[in-house]
Amino acid sequence: MPTTPTTPSDRLRRSPRGAVAALLVPLLVCLLPGCSLLDRGDDPDGAARVAVAPAPGDVVVAVRRALDRRAAAVRRGDRRTFAAGLARRSPRVRAQQLTWFDNLAQLPLAELRYGVDRQNIVRDGDGYWVVVEQSMQLAGYDAEPVVTHDRFRFRPVPGNVRRMRLTSVTDPAWEAEHDVRPQPWDLGAVEVRGGLGVLGVFDADSVPAASGVIASVERGIADVSAVLPQDWRRTVVVYALSSTAFLETIDELPGGDPERLDGVAFPVAAGPGRPGAVATRFALHPRMLTRAGPQRDRLVRHELVHVALGERDDDVPVWLSEGIAEYVSVRAVDPADRVVAEAALGRAVEGIDGLPTRESFTAPGDEPVVSYGVSWWVCEHVARSFGEGALWALLDAFAAEGADEAEVLRRVLGLTADQLANRAARLMVATFVPGVELADATR
Repeated sequence: MPTTPTTPSDRLRRSPRGAVAALLVPLLVCLLPGCSLLDRGDDPDGAARVAVAPAPGDVVVAVRRALDRRAAAVRRGDRRTFAAGLARRSPRVRAQQLTWFDNLAQLPLAELRYGVDRQNIVRDGDGYWVVVEQSMQLAGYDAEPVVTHDRFRFRPVPGNVRRMRLTSVTDPAWEAEHDVRPQPWDLGAVEVRGGLGVLGVFDADSVPAASGVIASVERGIADVSAVLPQDWRRTVVVYALSSTAFLETIDELPGGDPERLDGVAFPVAAGPGRPGAVATRFALHPRMLTRAGPQRDRLVRHELVHVALGERDDDVPVWLSEGIAEYVSVRAVDPADRVVAEAALGRAVEGIDGLPTRESFTAPGDEPVVSYGVSWWVCEHVARSFGEGALWALLDAFAAEGADEAEVLRRVLGLTADQLANRAARLMVATFVPGVELADATR
């Protein structure tokens, strides 16, 4: 019986290479957005010399005012005021922060504000390190603001302690300790493009593919909505960048190699100590930008199923959540054009006597490919034998707290896990290689 995912970091899903063209699957991870563009400001050693000392009241007021001016300038699109809050003797910081400003100016911000606690302001030479709480919400895409934390360094304007300028937004040691993770607009210049329910984040090298990617996602939203019985926001943020830099920031990446992934879906957490996610977004590997057509469309639909279901499938067996995503992703494909990975079909011919485990989806070799293929055909068997409603009944039953796999399968389908897996294998073989007999397996 697969281990039931219980935390965001448990919910890892990847798109393995080696499957046939149409079998493309995602990786689900927890990603917290909101670190700043990386630099060390005018202090190459970061916060190494920070001495903990209480900040005077006027310093606290000045820092808060600086942060309020920063947020207001971004919301108003006031680049001059934003630049005035940056240290003049830190050209690298200025350049990176102005890039960040230009990035955010393209986003549909419903909210951007900062908070700071006096206890989190410490003296560092002629300046102060400040732990900053950022609240940011994308209008139409985030259900509520995303709260993240970062560490900034401010220095008073000479002769005016009541006026602070930003000198650094990076403290590598602190960021590593607090698991700060960047979003694409924090890593470098981006190009934002919009569509019907789609916010696409590209860069200079990937933006030529923007119209095709956005059109694919628009079609995918319509196709997925036609199959899923539940209402959902029908909006999504997709990252389609020309490098794997963003993918490489993902914690616990299966195999540690983004080249093994075609796509990644991830929940955006509401913030530390705040349960739930405000949205689910997904990213494409750069190689998918040039693979327009059925291959990419199917991958996009798969990702969108996870977006649509959101947290609804967090606590169900991985074979069901991934199987449903695959099942829905092929609904728009003519049955004569549907294909399955050879490794999965070969395993089905050998005979399958158990459902894929959570570990099998991240194992080396062909095991993940087999797991996705088998999971898809488990859902095909359920839908054909019991009706599509049985899929959603399984989803709801497994989502119940403390649900037991064997008990749920018996109650909803009247089958054991072994029987379900074996019947799915038989259906797969009968569909793709009719007339071939399966090897001995649980009947």
